Amino acid sequence: MSAQEDPIPLVERMRDFGTTVFAEMTQRALQFDAVNLGQGFPDTDGPPEVLEAAIAAIREGLNQYPPATGMPVLREAVAEHQARFHGLDVDPADVLITVGATEAIAASILALVEPGDEVVTFEPWYDSYAASIALAGGVHRAVPLRFPDLSFSPEDLRAAFGPRTKMVLINTPHNPTGKVFRRDELALIASVAREHGAWIVADEVYEHLTYDGHEHVSVATLPDAAGRALTISSGAKTFSTTGWKVGWVHGPTEAIRAIATIKQFVTFAGSAPFQPAIAAGLRLGDDFYDGLRAGMQAKRDILVEALTDAGMTVSPCQGTYFVIADTAPLGVVDAVDFCRRLPEEVGVVGVPVSAFVADRERVASLVRFAFCKRDDVLRDGAERLGRLVAAPPPHPAGRG
Repeated sequence: MSAQEDPIPLVERMRDFGTTVFAEMTQRALQFDAVNLGQGFPDTDGPPEVLEAAIAAIREGLNQYPPATGMPVLREAVAEHQARFHGLDVDPADVLITVGATEAIAASILALVEPGDEVVTFEPWYDSYAASIALAGGVHRAVPLRFPDLSFSPEDLRAAFGPRTKMVLINTPHNPTGKVFRRDELALIASVAREHGAWIVADEVYEHLTYDGHEHVSVATLPDAAGRALTISSGAKTFSTTGWKVGWVHGPTEAIRAIATIKQFVTFAGSAPFQPAIAAGLRLGDDFYDGLRAGMQAKRDILVEALTDAGMTVSPCQGTYFVIADTAPLGVVDAVDFCRRLPEEVGVVGVPVSAFVADRERVASLVRFAFCKRDDVLRDGAERLGRLVAAPPPHPAGRG
């Protein structure tokens, strides 16, 4: 075999992780000038107070390395935010600022999971979870969420835990499904984690995006999570600043020290002028947060109506940026093929839910669509999806 034919020299544990489906679908959106409802990033800027605070920080010279653990102004703002919205008493010294929530997740897993340790997640899962577990040499165990109601079985939950379980990773509100875990569900998860002495890592980046009166419960507030919960969030989703990469994790002092040890050798520090800007955002009034929730719920309704009118069945969307649509009523059996053809033949981009699971057959016809776009873009996408009503879907059987 020639050198040109050799596989890339990637460590074996990461060979199942290639180019993400998001990159592929974004390229197809550009190629066919399609409405990109695949990748979850907003197409509008965040609140002006936050943007202006970043500009001011740059002009004031906050352009060099910030402290490795994060600027005090942001660590204090995170602690204030947790008290204000969740009733949590957080010491700013136990807040670690990270380069986005993704780094917080990876660093937490790398710090606390030994090779062979098991990590429980819910399936579907955000795609970085499985990759981070593999980086640590951990073993991934999954609890399936059932479509269309997004419930999970307590029996499946208990079966996923065992003597080697080191961590359970919860995402609520949940990407990609839009599920908001109920208090009783989280209490059960925390109870099982305590029984097994497992860490609980709660990815709560969509904490301010819940709809129809659904309550976001911060996992760290639950009695069985005391002393073992790590709470992760970021400014990306709340303030429409996904490119700034400002996240954080807080929890027990000894765990935060362990995570900081890993972080210092990954990024050391980052996002200097954006840290005080996100701090300003966290201190915005309730009118901002109420308006954010109401505005995003209205966008959800536009997209859900369009998908339903196009003949798809939509799972409940209780939070986040995303809805899951079942294309089976259109005759689709392979959502991957459907999504690859959708940009060219209909002019819309979605992401197959099989990108977020191990058991692909169970979700073979499901597609995730994002609604964090301008209303005119959503209505354009809705009009294009209407073409599915007038004509057969793109190669519904998933063949040639």
